[in-house]
Amino acid sequence: MTRTYDSRTGIEALLLDYNGVLGLQPSTAMWTRLADLAEWPDRHLPSFQEAFWAHRSAYDAGQLSDLAYWAKVLGHRPGPRWLRTLRDADTAMWTRTDPRVLDILYRARTSMLTMVLLSNAPAHLSNVLDATDWRRELMDDAFYSARLGLCKPNPAAYEHALAATGVDYPGRVLFVDDREDNCRAAAELGLRSLYYTGQPAQLDAQLLPLLAERTGS
Repeated sequence: MTRTYDSRTGIEALLLDYNGVLGLQPSTAMWTRLADLAEWPDRHLPSFQEAFWAHRSAYDAGQLSDLAYWAKVLGHRPGPRWLRTLRDADTAMWTRTDPRVLDILYRARTSMLTMVLLSNAPAHLSNVLDATDWRRELMDDAFYSARLGLCKPNPAAYEHALAATGVDYPGRVLFVDDREDNCRAAAELGLRSLYYTGQPAQLDAQLLPLLAERTGS
């Protein structure tokens, strides 16, 4: 389900997911490298990814430490050096950004549109993202599941981010995410939502009329 803004009502703020919108999905080579670092039996990538995702929501929500999460993935506790290696390789998989999306958002920023990041992300990744130039330059605020103690599509996650926009009426906020269940939850709270499918033109088409409206061009 996709709900997009109506230029007749206007949009005052964007709530943006990170991974799958601003952030690029990891390549197969990155997954393979992480599986190798984990010393996964027979380098069987599907079973490694299954183990990786099995407890990811709890990790993203801050319910598991780095050590507790990787112990569940591996089936045993890694030593400190191995743990740092796994954590850093895992983090690196999620820090590549799509320059096309960033270009659209930098153009949107010139209209003084409020932007807030709302991402399901573990604590270390959250810290790394906060230190990036694009985060400091584009986002008025950022909310991460590990700090909130809950993940999208929990309504409370949206409510925290919505409050940070300073917009009183949810219908004047556009939420962008690459997961349909997250978009559905946002729409149920009254936000306008765009189910992003990896095509920057899709985002550009939604923002161009808005920017023209705000700048009078």
